[in-house]
Amino acid sequence: MSSALNHFSSAATLAYSSTLTSRDALLCLKSRLRGNTQAMATWNNSASPDFCTWSGVTCTRRTGQPPLVVALDMEAEGLAGEIPPCISNLTSLVRIHLPHNQLSGHIPSELGRLSGLRYLNLSVNTLSGTIPLSLGALHNLSSLDLGSNGLSGEIPPFMKSKLTYLSLVGNSLTGAVPPSVANLSSLTYLLLAQNQLQGPIPDLGELSSLQNLDLSYNNLSGTVPPSIYNLSSLNYLGLSNNNLGGTLPSGMGNTLPNIQILMMHNNHFEGAIPASLQNASSMTIIHLGNNSLTGVIPSFGSMPNLKHVMLYSNQLEAGDWAFFSSLANCTRLQQLNLGRNNLQGDLPPNSIENLPKSLTALTLRSNNISGTIPLEIGNLSNLAMLYLDRNLFGGPIPSTLGQLSNLVVLSLSQNNFSGEIPPSVGSLHQLQELYLQENRLSGSIPASLASCENLLALNLSCNTLGGSISGDMLGKLNQLSWLLDLSHNQLAMSIPVEMGSLINLGSLNISHNNLTGRIPSTLGACVRLEALRVEGNLLQGNIPQSLANLKGIQMYDFSNNNLSGTIPEFLETFTSLQYLNMSFNNLEGPVPIGGVFANTSGIFVQGNPHLCSNGALRELPRCFALASTKNQKFFVPMMIALSALVAIALILGVFNFWLRKRYTSGERIGHSYMELKRITYGDVIKATDSLSLANVVGSGQFGTVYKGWFDAEDGTVAVKVFKLNQHGALHSFIAECKALQHIRHRNLVKVITACSTYDLVGNEFRALVFEYMANGSLEDRLHNNFLFQNIIAEYGMGSEISTEGDVYSYGIVLLEMLTRKRPTNEEFSDGLTLHKYVDASLSQTQDILHPGLTLETGDQRVDHIPNLQEHNTFALKDICALRLLRLGLLCSAESPKDRPAMHDVYGEVTEVKEAYFSI
Repeated sequence: MSSALNHFSSAATLAYSSTLTSRDALLCLKSRLRGNTQAMATWNNSASPDFCTWSGVTCTRRTGQPPLVVALDMEAEGLAGEIPPCISNLTSLVRIHLPHNQLSGHIPSELGRLSGLRYLNLSVNTLSGTIPLSLGALHNLSSLDLGSNGLSGEIPPFMKSKLTYLSLVGNSLTGAVPPSVANLSSLTYLLLAQNQLQGPIPDLGELSSLQNLDLSYNNLSGTVPPSIYNLSSLNYLGLSNNNLGGTLPSGMGNTLPNIQILMMHNNHFEGAIPASLQNASSMTIIHLGNNSLTGVIPSFGSMPNLKHVMLYSNQLEAGDWAFFSSLANCTRLQQLNLGRNNLQGDLPPNSIENLPKSLTALTLRSNNISGTIPLEIGNLSNLAMLYLDRNLFGGPIPSTLGQLSNLVVLSLSQNNFSGEIPPSVGSLHQLQELYLQENRLSGSIPASLASCENLLALNLSCNTLGGSISGDMLGKLNQLSWLLDLSHNQLAMSIPVEMGSLINLGSLNISHNNLTGRIPSTLGACVRLEALRVEGNLLQGNIPQSLANLKGIQMYDFSNNNLSGTIPEFLETFTSLQYLNMSFNNLEGPVPIGGVFANTSGIFVQGNPHLCSNGALRELPRCFALASTKNQKFFVPMMIALSALVAIALILGVFNFWLRKRYTSGERIGHSYMELKRITYGDVIKATDSLSLANVVGSGQFGTVYKGWFDAEDGTVAVKVFKLNQHGALHSFIAECKALQHIRHRNLVKVITACSTYDLVGNEFRALVFEYMANGSLEDRLHNNFLFQNIIAEYGMGSEISTEGDVYSYGIVLLEMLTRKRPTNEEFSDGLTLHKYVDASLSQTQDILHPGLTLETGDQRVDHIPNLQEHNTFALKDICALRLLRLGLLCSAESPKDRPAMHDVYGEVTEVKEAYFSI
C-alpha cells in the first residue's frame, strides 16, 4: 500500500488477538500489506467507519448487529508482503480470492481457524514454505487453489470434506501423491501438475465425479492404476512428462466415453494404441508422442471434433494407411504429427487429397516414406507448417507447393528429391523457414526466392546447385536472421557484396563451393553473425579488416582457400570466439598470441608454410630464428625434401603401373581389402565424436580428415571421410585403396583399414583409417593442394590422364619444393611460368632456391668460404640443388615426349639423395 497507510499507523501496532473486531482485523491486514491500485486507495483514503464500502470487501448485515465480513476479493491488485495471521479474525469469511498478486512468505496456519471457509484462492503469487496441515481439516472448503507459487514440502493429508476443486499446479512439491486424496469423493478437478512428485499413482477409483485429472510434469513412476481408466466422467486425463509405463487397456475408449483430451506423451508406454479409442467420439486432442508404442495406427474417423493428433517418436506403423484416409472425417483437424515412426512405404493415391482442409500443421518426418509427393498437396490451403524431411521421397518437388499461401515452415531436407527448385516457391510470401538440404537438387537458385521476404532461415546445402549467388536476391532477403546455408554445392563466381545487407543474420555457411574472388568487406556489416564458414572454395586476397565488427562471432572457418596476407590481430579481442580454422591457405607472418590463440584447442592453422608463432602453437616455426641454426636451416629442409621426393617418385611409379591396369569406374574394391580390420559406420561415428568439427585435422577436395580413437591397439588415428557428393570422390577412394594395398614406404603414413558401407539413412559411406601423424605432412611444409593445382595446369586443357601427366605434376612439385613459389603466384603472368622462371635463372641457383635451402643466416648471405673443405661441401650441395632443378625442368617440359620416364626420375633422385647424404 502507499504512504497513505500512515493515517492508520496505530493499527500497525496491533498484535494478533482472537478478540479483534472485523474492523480491527481489516486495519491489521491493511497495515501488513502494500498495494498501489485504485481499489486499495479506497482502503487508504476512506474516512468512512463503514469498512463494508471498501473495495474488495463483502459484508452481511444483521439488524442490530455489527456487519460481518464474508469475502475478500482482490485479484491483481498489486498486493505485496506477507499474509498476516490476523486475517483469521475475520471469522465469518467464506471466500478469500487474492490471485495474481505479489504476496510472499508462508501461508499462515491460522487460516485453519476459518471453519466456515468455502473458497480459498492464493494462486499466482510468490508464496513459499509448506502447505499448512490445518488447511486439510477445513471440512467446509469446496475450492482450494494454491497454484503457481513456490511452495515446497509434501502435500498434507486431506480429511473427508466437500472439496470439489483442488489445484496445486506449478509449485515445488515433493513426495508422493497422498492416498488420502481418494477421500475427497466430491472432487471434480484434481490438478497436481508441474511439481516434483514421485512414486506411484494411488488408486483414485473412488473419485467417481472426477472430470479433470492432471498429474503431468512430475517424476511419477510405475503403471497407471486400472481404476483411472474406469473414471467414466473424465474429460481430461493428463499424465505426460513422467516415468510411467505399461500398456494402454484395450477397452479404454469404452470405459472413458467422455474423454476429450488425452495427454500421455513423454513416458514409457508400450504396446498398441487401442482401437476402441474410436468410440471416444468427443475427443479433441490425442497426445501420445515420445513413448514406445507399436503396431498399426488405428482409425480416428469417428472423432468429428478431433483437432490435434500427436503420435511422434514411437514405433508405429502405417499398415495399409487406412487411418490416413479416415482423417477425412475429422473436419476440424488442425495438427497431425506422426514424425519419427516406422510408417514406411509409398504414400497411397489420394492420401493427401483426403486430408481435411482445416489442417495447419503436417509432420511426417523420419519415417522412411518413399515415392513422390502428390500434387494434391497444394489443396491444403490452410497449411502453415509442413515437415516431410528425413524420408526417401524422390522425384521433383511439386510445383503445387506454391499454392500454400499460408505456409510458414517448409522442410523437405534429407530426401532424394531431384531436378530444380520450382520457381513457384517464390509465391510463399509468408514463408519464414525453408529447408531443402541434403537432396539431389540441381540447376540454379531460383530468382523468385527473392519474393520470400519474410525468410528467417534458408538451408539449400548438400545439393548440386550451380550458377552464382544472386546479389539482388540477398538484398531482398534482409530478414534472414537464423541461418543461411548454401554449402556443399557447385556455386561459382564471387560472393556478392549484397551479402552485407543481411545485418540480422546469425549463421552464414557458403563453404565447399567453387566461389572465387575476395571475401567482401561488406560482411563486416553483419554484426550479429555468430558463425561464418567459407572453407573449401577458391577465395583469394586478405581477410577483410571490416570483420573486426563481428564482436559476437563464435566460429570462423576460412580453411582450404587461397587466402593470403597475415592473420588479423583483431581476432585476439574476440571473447566469444571458440573455433578458428585458417588451415591450408597461403597466410604468412606471425600468428597472434592473445585471446583465443592462447588456447590451441580451437585453433587450426596448418598448411600455411609461411606462418610462424612465438605463442602456444608449438608446431609452427619460431618467428625469430637464431643465427646458430644456419646449418639446420639448410640440412634439415633439404633432407626432408629429398626423402619426400623419393617417396613421391616411388608412389607415382607404382600408381602409373596400376593406372595401366585399373578397373572400370563402376568397379568396387579388391578382395584383399576385406582382409583388413572390419569397422562399421557406427564405429567411425563413435571414434570421431559424430564427425565433430573439433576433431577436424584438414579437408581437401574429396574428403575431410578427422582425428579419432578406436581402441588402445590402434591408438589415435586419422579418419579420412570421403565427400561422395563430389564428382570423382568415389573413384578417388577406390584408387587410394588399391594404391595403399601395394605400397609400403617409411615416408607414407600407415593405413589401418577402410570402411565401405552405408550411413543410417542409406547413403553410401566411404572412409580410410590411417595412423595419426601429429606433426603434419609434407603439404604442411609447402602449399595447399600443390599437386591438384598442377594437375589442373596439365589437364585443364582437355588432356587425357596419362603417365606423362604424372611426370609433369612431379616436376612442378619438385620446382615448388626448391623455390617455395606457387605456379599460380601473381608474378607468373604475361607468359611467365614457374618453369620459365627457373629455366632463365638456372645459372644463379642461390637466387632461385628458397632461403631455407641455402646457406643463409637471417637476411645475410654467407659471402666467404673460410677453408677448402667447407668450400667443397658447399659446392657439392650446390650441385645437388642444380641437379634437382634440372630434373624438375625436364619433368615439366611442355611436350610430353620430352619428359623422362618415371623410373628414370626415381633413379636420378635416388642418386642425388645418396650424393647429398655422403657430404
